[in-house]
Parts: sequence; C-alpha cells; structure tokens
Amino acid sequence: MERRNFIKTAGAGIAASIAAPAIVRANGALRWRMTSSFPKSLDTIYGAGEFFAKQVAELTDGQFQIQVFAAGEIVGGLQAMDAVSNGTVEMAHTISTYYVGKDPTFALACTFPFGLNSRQQHAFMYNAGGIELFNEFFKKHNVYGLPCGNTGAQMGGWFRKEIKTVDDLKGLKMRISGIAGRVLAKVGVVPQQIAAGDIYPALERGTIDAAEWIGPYDDEKLGFHRVAPYYYYPGWWEGGPQVHSFINLAKWNELPKQYQAAVTNAAANTTLWMQSRYDVQNPPALKRLVTSGAQLRPFSTEILDACHAATKSLWSEISAENPQFKSIIENLQQFKDDQYLWWQVAEYGFDSYMLRARLKR
Repeated sequence: MERRNFIKTAGAGIAASIAAPAIVRANGALRWRMTSSFPKSLDTIYGAGEFFAKQVAELTDGQFQIQVFAAGEIVGGLQAMDAVSNGTVEMAHTISTYYVGKDPTFALACTFPFGLNSRQQHAFMYNAGGIELFNEFFKKHNVYGLPCGNTGAQMGGWFRKEIKTVDDLKGLKMRISGIAGRVLAKVGVVPQQIAAGDIYPALERGTIDAAEWIGPYDDEKLGFHRVAPYYYYPGWWEGGPQVHSFINLAKWNELPKQYQAAVTNAAANTTLWMQSRYDVQNPPALKRLVTSGAQLRPFSTEILDACHAATKSLWSEISAENPQFKSIIENLQQFKDDQYLWWQVAEYGFDSYMLRARLKR
C-alpha cells in the first residue's frame, strides 16, 4: 500500500472511531423529547425531569438537548413508558410500578411493600447489579432504564375517616398505584389507579375514600388535607420509591458512548437532587399541614401485620406463575435481610437515639 493511501485510510478509521459526537455537532444538536408522568405543579418530581435535561445539556456542551413535556401534553401520565416503547418519544420520566398491569416485575424496579428504603435501593441498583438485572427485564419491553430520582419513604395517604383496625379497610375505595393495590385488596380495600391531577376531585366528590401520593410537600400542593383530614404513616408500600428514566432501546443503542455516559451521570445526579430536595421540603410542609388541621395518625400494628402477611401471600402467588419475578424478589429479599443486619447496628442505633434525644430538648 502506498504511504499516502495508508495515511488516508488510517485517518478515516480513527475519525470514525473517536469522533461520533463531532458528527452529531456537524449536523446540529441532537434533540429528544421526554414525556413526564407528572404535572408541572409538582415542582420537585416533575422538576427532576427538567434538572436531568439541563444536566445532559451541560455535560455535552449543549449538543444534546432534551425537551420535557408534562403529563397530558403528549400522552397521559400512566402511558409514558408505552410512548417510549412504541417510539412516540425517545424518553420518559416515570415510575415503573405504574406498569404492573403488563408484568408485576415492573413494581420491583421502583419499590415494593415492606421493601428497601432509599439508601438500600441505591446500594442495590448502583453496586449490587440492580441496573443490569432490571435492564434484562426492561429490554423485553423495548426500553432501557436508569434510576432518575427517589422521593424517600412516603406517607400512607389521606383518609376521609379514621382507620383503626383491619375491618375499617374493608370496602374502602383508595387511590393507590402499582402492586400495593393488590396487597391492600387482600385486606378488603378496593384499589383505584388515578393520575395525580384527578385525585383531588375524586376525593372531594367521594368517588374514593382515600388516596396516597408522595409526602407532605407534594400533598400540600395538591390540597388533599382540605377534603380528607386523616393523614396516615408510614407508606409501608413505598419505603424507597425510585423514579426511572426510560429510553427507547434502539435510540439508546444509537447514542455515542459519550452521550450515554452523559445521560447515565445526569440520571444519577438527578436521583441525589430529588431526594435531597424532598428532605428539605417535607419537614416544614408537614408542620404547615398539621397547623392547617391535618390529623396525623400512625397505622396500627394490627394493620401493618395484616398487610405484611398479605404481601408475603401475594409474593408466593406471583412467584408460582412468574419465574423472573420469583428470581428478582428473592434476590431483593436476601439483599434487604443482609442490609438490616447492618442497619439495626449502626443506622437504626444512631437514628433511634437521636429521635429520643430530640424529645428531651
């Protein structure tokens, strides 16, 4: 081969291997759309999508632009992942548990009753193979998923009447999403899956008797305390609920590696941003709600025990017919059990003392 031709051929090969983002820049910025499952009024969980998009733009010098659309602007909040799967949009910011109707395994990628808290969730996803494990499942639905937010432990919801015993749950119509609805159905609740914007009018009209959403900051914005005064805790079905960024699988695979890295890092930054923001916002919001007349109540041990038993029964039923669910839930349960060996020594030991010390001041 002549020296001139060798240099020309080698140079072309090097350019093809290292300059993929430059090719995108030559044609202008790459532009994607991301549909959110949340309304703009919820400035933290919806705002996390905007924070993510801003991070991606900054990490790519403005060459990868993602436009965020609120629930209902392109598709409804509960259809966000479907829009990604079928290629209507490139991305969604949503909660996987919304899609348990397709497969209950979706719930496990977000949160599950009596499951992991948010710290444990992050440990599992980022350092115990969780992201890879769930993407083996997600690819059947033509999406790639990354953790992209967490609310921390949620509240147990708003009730129009006091709930003291398991009998008080029988026949109760409650807005609750995902697999937790199947657990509550076992103790007599009639679960309803309703998008955020429709919860308040359903409570006000008495179409439903109770509703759970997230926690004090968002619940205050949605005004639930005005139509359902009893505010219960804890949200035992959502100890560490994780929000996802879902990406159309073909679009993800087409992205240059540098852009994949930007998306991955932006999603991780968003997870930290969302939970820390809720941790700042929830304490004063809870104070305001109680001052405004909200009646704060703990779920009784009787109710928690009954729901825990119902959860174990449901896992057995689903596992008997869904091998992938069985494999993942067993993995998660073992991970949780090992985690609590540590938490009961250090984290819980510290927190329980600090809670007592606070009351002595």
